Amino acid sequence: MSSAKLLSIILPAYNEAGVVGNVVKSLREAFPDAEILVVNDCSRDSTAEEAGMAGARVVSHQYNMGNGAAIKTGARQAAGDILVFMDADGQHSAENVRALLDKLDAGYDMAIGARDAGSQANRRRHVGNSLLNRLASLLTGHKIHDLTSGFRAAKANVFRQFLYLLPNGFSYPTTSTMAFLRSGYSVAFVPIKVRRRQGSSKISFLRDGIRFLVIIMKMTTLFSPMRVFFPLSMLFFILGTIRYIYFYWQTGGFSNMAGIMFMMSMLIFLIGLVSEQITALHYGMSHSDCTREED
Repeated sequence: MSSAKLLSIILPAYNEAGVVGNVVKSLREAFPDAEILVVNDCSRDSTAEEAGMAGARVVSHQYNMGNGAAIKTGARQAAGDILVFMDADGQHSAENVRALLDKLDAGYDMAIGARDAGSQANRRRHVGNSLLNRLASLLTGHKIHDLTSGFRAAKANVFRQFLYLLPNGFSYPTTSTMAFLRSGYSVAFVPIKVRRRQGSSKISFLRDGIRFLVIIMKMTTLFSPMRVFFPLSMLFFILGTIRYIYFYWQTGGFSNMAGIMFMMSMLIFLIGLVSEQITALHYGMSHSDCTREED
């Protein structure tokens, strides 16, 4: 990474006493000139004290707001041109940070640490993440190797454009990845191995899995509505055609149900078309506003 750019390493932390101090020390040794910012999400233990003693700047929430809220606080408070986000539970190593920074030096806007199968918490989590990766790849048109990895580096000015979209919970990686890809920013995936986390995971497989799925659909309809509405429109059209052919073959008449399906197909297509135009106008205006601010 260019020495002219200040690096900020952001660690959201909630009840990570006994771990966060060692994580901060390893980062301080690897990146002595970087800003290390620990966002203490109102921990009930000595997380804040240990992080501060290890050499981090600590920002604390007054009450527990969630992992995504801690990420947003860190992004707003950080002084660096480059932001690195990593867990405070010891899963991510300082050595892997340089691989992400190399991708940014190569011209990418975001670099994400993609975990291999052996780095997943368990087989169920691996299967769930693989399904989410495939669905997101299909909807965005880009190959996504790890949608939910919280270990990533990004250009600060680009990342802050999407802070208003990020949820307060654990699904900020999903939202930021989808937002970057659908907005035309370049994203690189770097294969990494992660350590087993110390302590219990705060992510629920079922609850957060459903939440991730909803966010994928939400982000796709926000940035490219026709990728959702057009397949739905075609589905109703095909079902209507099948119903019409079957009913006509059986009775020689026209099926009212087929007519309803054709109408649904047309309505869904028109809704998608209007949504696509609204999206184009919205982000065209947003881009103009950003250009004026830079001027």
